[in-house]
Amino acid sequence: MTDRVLILDFGSQVTQLIARRVRESGVYSEIHPFSMAPEAIEAFGPKAIILSGGPASVHEAASPLPPKKVFELGVPILGICYGEQAICQMLGGSVAPSEHREFGRAFLEVTDDCLLFEGVWEKGAREQVWMSHGDRVEAIPPGFKVVGRSEGAPFAAIADDARRIYGVQFHPEVVHTPHGAKLLANFTHRVAGCKGDWTMAAFREQAKERVRAQVGKGKVICGLSGGVDSAVVAALLHEAIGDQLTCIFVDTGLLRSAEAEEVVTLFRDTWNIPLVHRDAASLFLEKLEGVTDPERKRKIIGATFIDVFEEEAQKIGGAEFLAQGTLYPDVIESVSFTGGPSVTIKSHHNVGGLPERMKLKLVEPLRELFKDEVRELGRELGLPDRMVKRHPFPGPGLAIRIPGEVTREKLDILRKADAIFLEEIRNAGLYDAIWQAFAVLLPVRTVGVMGDYRTYDHVCALRAVTSTDGMTADSFPFAHEFLSRAATRIINEVKGINRVVYDVTSKPPGTIEWE
Repeated sequence: MTDRVLILDFGSQVTQLIARRVRESGVYSEIHPFSMAPEAIEAFGPKAIILSGGPASVHEAASPLPPKKVFELGVPILGICYGEQAICQMLGGSVAPSEHREFGRAFLEVTDDCLLFEGVWEKGAREQVWMSHGDRVEAIPPGFKVVGRSEGAPFAAIADDARRIYGVQFHPEVVHTPHGAKLLANFTHRVAGCKGDWTMAAFREQAKERVRAQVGKGKVICGLSGGVDSAVVAALLHEAIGDQLTCIFVDTGLLRSAEAEEVVTLFRDTWNIPLVHRDAASLFLEKLEGVTDPERKRKIIGATFIDVFEEEAQKIGGAEFLAQGTLYPDVIESVSFTGGPSVTIKSHHNVGGLPERMKLKLVEPLRELFKDEVRELGRELGLPDRMVKRHPFPGPGLAIRIPGEVTREKLDILRKADAIFLEEIRNAGLYDAIWQAFAVLLPVRTVGVMGDYRTYDHVCALRAVTSTDGMTADSFPFAHEFLSRAATRIINEVKGINRVVYDVTSKPPGTIEWE
């Protein structure tokens, strides 16, 4: 049986990163609310437990604490930030507000050796870490020793090697702690003895077996969108159950250039997967006529998609299951873990499917995976790189990249500009270095001169960001020569645009896509 690490979430914005780092070391991990029932914790059978950070103050009344069962199982425990404070509060130490809060980069002085640090940090070392705390540990529980301190935290790292319980005030899961991933791997492998045998090849076989066990001889329908997630779901299910699967591709007319053709060619012609292709572009444009409010546009597109999908599903007949590309972040973010500030941050994804009237049972084979793991599974299944590496694309498509009313003319203009931008990015060898890139047709027109003529046309904004997790993002630092080349092509080749600007806005934690 594969070793499993349980992560109890106290509401940190970066709890997902803990799971990602643990999985990157080959150990399977899951995130659950701090309020997970004791019997459920025991049934999970964790090889180790990690307590995440969070926004609460452990010394205040009604602050969240883990079940006592966590300390009764005898498995290694690592508390991160608030998690360290919770350990101290419950095991006989004390925590108080700090007069010297630490947020951002700090330096840890390693004051003693412990099993957690072995092979990573030596006594006397001074290491960069990332802090985010307003409280600090004032006294450590019996049996613990101090192994690290910072300017604002005298107990920045504590250890009880005998019980294999550790606490760190900093965040090893973020990239700003340079040796953080190695420290977490040390905890899972050296301290907890995890084998590190969780691979995507193993997941592929396990996922297929689970699908076969769930659906039996039943028919499954899967909605293809042109994105990575639905493509991987379709490929995995086809490998697992063959012609029991039928895919439905609703062409909304809001997709990127040539995207519909690529989907049909790949799945129907190359993979021979039964595929229903419904061209509903005219219907969507009709429903969107005169609509300018972005949220109303989203709802109209979603409702229309469901109606069309349901209509095509009924034509197939006999389907019992609906397959969809729910990912692990969707599952995590659909749950209110603490009721704190992170609830707002974690509320912009929805988990669920089509209306209950369709009476379809959900098949969600990717619900344990993060986005980068889905891409890895896609490669394992043999999907082409162009599909696996495709940038994220929102469900409402180009409609949310046209502020104001959506028309066929605007879609054609934006689609051409977007295609040129992405083509230039690929030509420059930058596509894989960028998390997401796209063009936006702004709801303004400007006067310009092209040759001997005065023009009054649209302004196009270009957006490209780098990210490791999609939760935060920074604008990609294009060279001026690249932007000049892309803008010149767009203005020359796309009738209807006479000015191009580049958006350099960053995306802080908790925001959704620029629109």
